[in-house]
Amino acid sequence: MLPQVKIYSGSASRYLAEKIADFFGSQLGKIDLIRFSDGEIQVYYQESIRGSDLFIIQSTFSPSDNLMELLLMIDAAKRASANQVVVVMPYYGYARQDRKFTSRVSLGAKLVANLLTAAGADRIVTMDLHAGQIQGFFDIPLDHLDASAVFIPYLKSLKLDNLCIASPDMGGSDRARTYAKSVDASLVVIDKHRDRPNEVASMQVIGEVEGKNVVLVDDLIDTAGTLCKAAEAVIEKGALSVRAISTHPILSGPAYERIEASLLDEVAVTDTIPLRREIPKIKVISIASLFAKAFRKIHHHESISSLFI
Repeated sequence: MLPQVKIYSGSASRYLAEKIADFFGSQLGKIDLIRFSDGEIQVYYQESIRGSDLFIIQSTFSPSDNLMELLLMIDAAKRASANQVVVVMPYYGYARQDRKFTSRVSLGAKLVANLLTAAGADRIVTMDLHAGQIQGFFDIPLDHLDASAVFIPYLKSLKLDNLCIASPDMGGSDRARTYAKSVDASLVVIDKHRDRPNEVASMQVIGEVEGKNVVLVDDLIDTAGTLCKAAEAVIEKGALSVRAISTHPILSGPAYERIEASLLDEVAVTDTIPLRREIPKIKVISIASLFAKAFRKIHHHESISSLFI
């Protein structure tokens, strides 16, 4: 007999967790997240979770309290004798710190992996990591879902002629190639050079975009500087139109203003991170049903490979 499934959410991802639980056919479990006057967080499960399989949903975007809250939820679950603690991080924060690009820098992605494991996580479920090798930072099972499962059907529904998939940087070329194969489109790569984080110094289109409808594919949008400059670059090279799809809408700083003023026709994102405000150019495609399907397969010890395009 399989253990009972219980789904809980941290405060940052409750908007998404409610949708996932609804698709799963369940309700969110009751939990108290207590904040002391100095900001300290304490977690309390309001019901017995002994022997249950717990799915704890929390993306770790800013502020860092979201990560601390998640760690405390894991710790409380282990101390309450949960059978299995599955940590669900639709957006894995600190993933951009995955390697040493110079001396004396932190590796935030590895540190977060260590913290999750030390807190007591038995399994991790996440989506579109900034760097695939982060999966190797864990010594526990990790299920890496792919937003292409929702983006590719949407892209096909647009029925764009002369479609071209573009990666806004060299690092995302493998992701863009996967999309290009799935929709039978050509592929171009945009080579960018940065002098400092969040600031693009130069950009060059590698490939032919003249007379094509270009779709930029990326895992996240932060300040939108790269995305908007990439859109300008392909239009200057003769593209008919340009739009973008990106899994994680961080959208910090002047991102919304840049997208509104850009040459982009549309930016499609998922709901791994909530939008701070809605604008006509941004379309949100939910990944709630995909995560609910993954929960069911994990609980029944089934392969999740059928969830990939």
